[in-house]
Amino acid sequence: MEILQNIHSYFAYAVLAILILAVLNAISGLMGNKMFTLEKDYRMSLFALILSHIQLVLGLILYFVSSNGLQAVQELGMGGMNSAARLLAVEHPFINIIAIVLITVGWSRHKKFMEGKKKFKSIAIFYGLGLVLILSRIPWGQWFN
Repeated sequence: MEILQNIHSYFAYAVLAILILAVLNAISGLMGNKMFTLEKDYRMSLFALILSHIQLVLGLILYFVSSNGLQAVQELGMGGMNSAARLLAVEHPFINIIAIVLITVGWSRHKKFMEGKKKFKSIAIFYGLGLVLILSRIPWGQWFN
């Protein structure tokens, strides 16, 4: 259990790093009116999508086997949890699922467009929204302890 928790926690750094790079790359491509290339832009966006989905799967496994996840909600109920427990058991998983859905929508939308500007815009908006949601529900207190 603790090994999975550590993997989920440390893998989050890689996910955040590649998401930030993908969003910055998309904003740069949009502002610079650049061509969307397979070698850089496509791969970076795809890598961010894949890593974020792996992180989601790790988190869901952890949620269902950890005492901080589903078990906490079942034992304490929503009214019996303090804010830290509610963050881990409810807010963090729920908001991050929404974030991954947004990232996936951005990936799916970008494939429908032919011109680079629209591709970059789709990735910048949806990956950016996903990144903001993820950053909003990271248990920062646990990360820095």
